[in-house]
Parts: sequence; C-alpha cells; structure tokens
Amino acid sequence: MKRREFLKTTTAVGMGSLILPGINACSQSKTIQGMTKYSGYRGFNLLAKFSGTGPKRKFEEEDFEIMADWGFDFARIPMSYWNWASVDDWYNIDEEFFKDIDEVIELGRQYNVHVNLNMHRVPGYCINGRELEPYDLFEDSTDNMQKALEAVVHYWKLFAERYKGIPNEQLSFDLINEPPHLKVETRYVEVVKALVEGIREKDPGRLIVADGKDVGRTPVYGIIDLNVVQSTRGYDPMSVSHYTAGWVPKDAFQTFKSPTWPLTGDDGRIYDRRYLKELLIDTWKPLVDKGVQVHVGEWGCYNKTPHDVVLLWMEDLLSLWKEAGWGHAMWNLKGDFGLLNSQRADVQYENYKGHQLDRKMLELLKMYMD
Repeated sequence: MKRREFLKTTTAVGMGSLILPGINACSQSKTIQGMTKYSGYRGFNLLAKFSGTGPKRKFEEEDFEIMADWGFDFARIPMSYWNWASVDDWYNIDEEFFKDIDEVIELGRQYNVHVNLNMHRVPGYCINGRELEPYDLFEDSTDNMQKALEAVVHYWKLFAERYKGIPNEQLSFDLINEPPHLKVETRYVEVVKALVEGIREKDPGRLIVADGKDVGRTPVYGIIDLNVVQSTRGYDPMSVSHYTAGWVPKDAFQTFKSPTWPLTGDDGRIYDRRYLKELLIDTWKPLVDKGVQVHVGEWGCYNKTPHDVVLLWMEDLLSLWKEAGWGHAMWNLKGDFGLLNSQRADVQYENYKGHQLDRKMLELLKMYMD
C-alpha cells in the first residue's frame, strides 16, 4: 500500500488526534482523544521489529485475525532502530522500513486493534545489550547524552510527521522501552520532555505513552503535566516469571528453586497476591489519584515455570488489574511467553490454525476481559 493511500484510508475514519485551539503542545489539558480508553486495552506484543538483527521480518495478518477473534484489541510493537539505521550512522534512514509500519497500522485499523509503536532500542540505550551503543543516553558525558537524545528526538519526529492525522483510537507512541534503574528521575524526565515536545511539534494531539523508570517499575511524577499514559510491567517476582532465564541478572531472583505460587524466597519472604498488590498496584495509586492513566505494557511467564504455577500467578495478576481497571499486553502472542507455540513441556496443546494453543491460558485471560 502506498503511503498516500494508507493515509487516505486512515484519516477517513476521523481526526481523533486533534486538540482544542490554543492548547500548548507540551502541557495540554486532558483533552487528548483516546487517552481515557487506553488503560483498558488488552493484547500482545508483536515482535517482528524487536531485534533489528538477522533476516527482516514482516508483520503477519494472521496475528491480527487471531487477536480479533479472541476479543483482544491491542498490539504493542517493540522496535529497534537497527531496523532503519545503524549504530554507526544514526541519521542514514532506510525509508523502506516505514512501509512495514504503514502495513501494521493498517492491519490494526482493519481488525479494530489499537497499535502502539514502541522504541525498544534507541540511540544510546536498550535494556538488552545497552553496552552496544556508542554513547549512553542516561549515564554519559553531557555532550554524548545530548547527541543520543537528539537522534531519538529525530526519529520520533519522523514517526510523528508520517502518521499525523491517524486517530488516537488507532495509534499511539511509546517513547522508550524500560529505562534503566536511576537514583532520581531527573534525567529520564528531561528525555521524556524532549521527546514529547518533538512529537507534538509535528502532531500536537498524538497519544503518547512513557514507561515507568527503573525498568518500568516506578511511576514518574515529573511528567504528569505532559498528559501522557504511563506504562508499567507484570513480571514480579522474577523467580516465577523468568525461572531459568539466562539473560536475567542473578540478583533479580528471589530463589533458584523450582517456583511455586505463592512463592517463598530464600530469605523466607512470602510472595503472594498481597505482595503483588503492594508492589504493582499500590505503588502506582498516588499517580492514578492524580488522574494519570496506567497500562501494563509487558507481562508474562517464561516457558520453564510449571504450568499450574503460571496459571495461579497469572490469575492473581489479572484479578488485580481488573480491579484497578488496567489493561495489559502479554510478551508475546507466539513464542516462549505466549499463548501459541510456547513449547511448554507440561501443557496439552490444542491445534489452532496450525499452531499449538495453550487453551487453559487463553480461557483464563478471557475470564478477566469483561
């Protein structure tokens, strides 16, 4: 689909991203259309552009068909900038990349699935392989941090300009995936403000999401006036969600024993529904009380955790999020954390459109969708 045709079909639905005249682009009143609905979206992360290495992958229409058939309405799209530029030349942009993003937004429109574009790797930072960047966006010299920030702003301006006018009900931007652990939020606030300003210079009404700091775990109070959604995570405790996952630092685990739910850590602490509420819900309540929308941008459980434990843990999370009115996006639809082709050793899979479906997990998710 040509970009002109793409924009014609999307703008025909309505200009949901417009704001009222006279509202400042960086401190708008709560009139951004689509924001109040955002916290209720439920769906999955789709990973075709997640790594930026290896063979180029395209998004699959089948994923949207499946999500729509099951009643889900949200697709988070984690992207590495390595898909459209290189670590050696941030500003040499491969325009062909954007055609795939045009297509995934159009698939979302066709199947009534909201598309959330997320930058998983930006110049100067990624939660995975942060050291591969020439400069660090958060902890480097002032000059190096500024160079990285200018490149990230440049990218978001490109996206904002290209997709200006697409309704917020269809499209939102998630600025940076899982910013690092920081003693104070000052630098992250600076980064978010610069990115929001860049986006709203091109598209003043765009719906924007900012991940919480400390890898999505901590609310950010310095950006409340920017009128953005904040995104949190559902991976705690890590000894349940990432059991045996070799990419996780060892100090993130509460125990290395085979997980149970509730879980008892090596220090004797009990991890249960009460723990989840205190950590994942109550931590964010002061932010919610100030009118900020919250959404769980990632969650799920690696396929080495016993299935019965996974389902018990998931049900506590889902019940808490339903009480809070928060939606969520599982990592992923197909794969080790997903409903399809997860390769769990202890699941009796059901054949579904040529894929191996974890029916019990799907039915659990659907129980908490109404």
